Amino acid sequence: MRRRKNEAEAALPGQDLVEQGLADLAGKRTTDNSLLLLIAAPRLRRLGFEIPAAPSPVPPEHQLYDRLAARLGTAAHSHYNALIRRIVSFAHVLERESRRTKLARY
Repeated sequence: MRRRKNEAEAALPGQDLVEQGLADLAGKRTTDNSLLLLIAAPRLRRLGFEIPAAPSPVPPEHQLYDRLAARLGTAAHSHYNALIRRIVSFAHVLERESRRTKLARY
């Protein structure tokens, strides 16, 4: 369901969220991790990940926040931001590695 894992991805920040989110999406489960991947889908697709479309009248950002608020109350905001930071860090490391690999070819 995603591109082949390389050594640079062995222990990336947020990798656990991505792996679980991919499994949840494959199983058609709506979870915090699957919604997080849907939020980051455009960026992850550019990096070679196969993120299936999941059309919904409610944006995944709102769905994730609502799930967190139901479970965590006032702590939802900080938890949501932490999840977003982790997926951004994951993508950033892969983007940097991709640029580095491209430069090494020249």
